[in-house]
Amino acid sequence: MNDSPGWATPGSSPSDGERPGAPADQPAQPAQPAADPRWSAQQPPPGQWQSPAPQTPPPPQPGGQGWGQQPGTPYGGQYGYPAGPGQWGQWKPPAAKPGVIPLRPLGLGEILDGAVATMRTHWRSVLPITLVVATAVQVVSLLAQKYAMADLALTSDTGADAETSLNNLGTTLTLLGATLFITALGSLVATAMLTMIYSRAVLGTPSTVATAWREARPQLLRLLGLTLLLGIGGILLFVVLLLPGILGTSPGLIILGAVASIPLIVWLAIKFILASPALMLEKSTVFKSLTRSSKLVKGTWWRIFGITALTSIITGIVSAIIVWPLTIVGMVAFGGGLTGIENGTASTAWGALIFSGIGAIIAQTITMPIQSGVTVLLYVDQRIRREGLDLELARAAGVENYGTTGG
Repeated sequence: MNDSPGWATPGSSPSDGERPGAPADQPAQPAQPAADPRWSAQQPPPGQWQSPAPQTPPPPQPGGQGWGQQPGTPYGGQYGYPAGPGQWGQWKPPAAKPGVIPLRPLGLGEILDGAVATMRTHWRSVLPITLVVATAVQVVSLLAQKYAMADLALTSDTGADAETSLNNLGTTLTLLGATLFITALGSLVATAMLTMIYSRAVLGTPSTVATAWREARPQLLRLLGLTLLLGIGGILLFVVLLLPGILGTSPGLIILGAVASIPLIVWLAIKFILASPALMLEKSTVFKSLTRSSKLVKGTWWRIFGITALTSIITGIVSAIIVWPLTIVGMVAFGGGLTGIENGTASTAWGALIFSGIGAIIAQTITMPIQSGVTVLLYVDQRIRREGLDLELARAAGVENYGTTGG
C-alpha cells in the first residue's frame, strides 16, 4: 500500500520512434543517428536559447495502484518531479487533515498546536465547560482559604481551649475536604466532556456542550472509578514506602521512602496517563483502560513524559503570569499593603482573595483545555503509530480513497 498518490499517467510510455496519438497505419519515423553527447550538431542562432517548456502532468485518475500509478514507478518518477532518476528525493503530498491535526504520526509542535487550535476553533464548546468548572472550584477554594486559615490561626493559639480548637480543626478539615472534592469532581466532568470535543475536532466535526455531555455521561461513573483507583493507589504506594521508617521510628528511612516514592509515582502516572481517553473513547472498563494505556505507552515512556512535562511547564507559566499580578494587586490594595503582607493578614482579606480567585478562574479556563487536549492527542498519536488509527479516522471524516491512495 502506497502512502501518497502518484502523478504518473495510466499505461506504459510510448515506444521509441512512436508519437503519442499517431495513427496505427502511419510508419514510424526512422531513428536519427546519435549526436555527440558532448555538444549538439546544430546550435540555434544567438539569442534563441530557451529552457524546455515544463511538462504539466495530467490530473490524477482514480483507480488502479494509487491514483493510476504504473506498477513499480516511484512517486513523481515522470514529468521531471522529484524522485525521478537523479532527483533529490521522493515527493509526497501532505497528509489529509480533516480537523485540527494531520492524519499521520504527530510531532510535539503539532500536538500542542492541535490542542490550542481546538480551543480557538471550538471555543463556544470548550470555554463554557472550563469556565463553569473553574468558577465552582475557585468559589469553594476561596471560602476554604478565608475560613480555614482563620480557624487554623485560632487553633494554633495557645489560649484557646481544647473544645474550641477541636471545632475549628473540624471546620478546617471539612472545608479542605469540600475543596478537594469539588476540584476532583469538576476536573472529572471537564476531562470527560473535553475528551469528546477533542475527538470530534480531530475529524473536523463541530461540537456543542449538550452533545459533549450526552456522549460523556454514560462513562462518568467509570471515569470516577478510574480516578479514585489511581488516587488511592498513589496514596497507598506512598504510605507503604514510608511504613518501614514509621515502624522503625527512623527519620532517615522516612525521608528515603518519601524520596523513593516520587519517581515511582511519576512512572506509574505516565504509564497510565492515556487510561482516561481510552476509557472515554473506547467505551471500555476501568481495568481494560489501564491495560490499554500501559500498552500504548510501552516503549515511548520518555517521549510522553517529556511532552507532558513541557505542557505542565507552559501552562504553569501562563497561570503564573495571570494569577500573580492580580494577587499582588489585591493584597496591596485590599490587604493592608506591605504591613498586611508582613503580618500575614493580607492573604486572608476578601479583596485579595477575590482578585486571586479571578486570576485563577481565568488561568484555569485557558490552561485546562490545553492539558486535556494534549492528553487526548497523545492517545490519538500513539494509536496512529501502533494501530493505524488514521485509516479509521479518515473513513469517519469522509476522506475518500484514504489508505489506497495515501490520503
